[in-house]
Amino acid sequence: MKAVRLMEVGQPLALEVLPLPEPGPEDVLVRVAAAGICHSDAHYRAGLSKTSSLPMTLGHEIAGVAEEIGANVKHIAKGARVCVHYMDTCGHCACCFAGHEQFCESGRMIGKHRDGGYAEFARIPARSLFVLPEEIPFVQGAIMMCSSATSLHALRKARLQAGESVAIFGFGGLGFSAAQLAQTLGAGDVFAVDIQPGKLRLAAQFGAIPIDPGQGDPVEQIQAATRGRGADVALELIGHPATMDAAVRCLARLGRAALVGLSNASFAVAPYQNVINKEAEIIGVSDHLASEIPLLLALARAGKLQFPSSVIRTIPLDASLVNQSLDGLQTATDIIRTVIEPWN
Repeated sequence: MKAVRLMEVGQPLALEVLPLPEPGPEDVLVRVAAAGICHSDAHYRAGLSKTSSLPMTLGHEIAGVAEEIGANVKHIAKGARVCVHYMDTCGHCACCFAGHEQFCESGRMIGKHRDGGYAEFARIPARSLFVLPEEIPFVQGAIMMCSSATSLHALRKARLQAGESVAIFGFGGLGFSAAQLAQTLGAGDVFAVDIQPGKLRLAAQFGAIPIDPGQGDPVEQIQAATRGRGADVALELIGHPATMDAAVRCLARLGRAALVGLSNASFAVAPYQNVINKEAEIIGVSDHLASEIPLLLALARAGKLQFPSSVIRTIPLDASLVNQSLDGLQTATDIIRTVIEPWN
């Protein structure tokens, strides 16, 4: 089979021809129909976040068809449409038992610690598979398994209540899903903060109030729009000190800022003014949970989470095009997500 793999940190991904993986008794061989290209993959290529070994087939946003079924697999049938939760977990350690499997003591991330979906086939632990409803296209199903799932987890961690306002800093793949999911969960005003005019126009099309930092301090704009109250919930999806700071400063009393964007950078907090005096909270968000996938699929199946063609670009399993897409993630273009279709 063909696979696009990270061979050396800091170097372009390369196409390799590999033997077809053989599924173990707890595995499923998935014929990959769609594999999303995530910002994390660009971090792996650059060495900002390290894979466990090289070469490695990247790709943790996967949807496809169950081609071969391991002997002990009961909940997935051959030929089923499936989507993939990003973690290979043990299912019985303290973290898994408590429902926090992203911290599994022996967990391995697909596409980082074991081969992922930038390939024609992928060997996936059955525990990580969910049946993908017919109403959800493969391309959408793949994207949902990371950006949408993480957005939903962030809103749940922030304890969003009906009628509360939400400020979303960064209207990329996560922000696009977060705006829709926030409204579906009953949010009041949803503000989308971004510097890209195309993304702000898209935010408005999906019911969010665009906030352009080029027109002034986004915190002041949000406070003006809320009559000085501020946002009840803020999602920071970029990982930049300026936007993390703004997410905290824009909060209303009892507001919650959920930090999602990956970063090694730090930012200063005025504890009395922005946290203590408001009883505000700063919440860390680490990926998402398998237990949230059924709700996410149900919302998408009901049409509450949509991905029009204007926000998706599909490419074949071509190393040059994959590398170009990873490069493009650094430029904040108006394309929201790029998805590989290996059999295109």
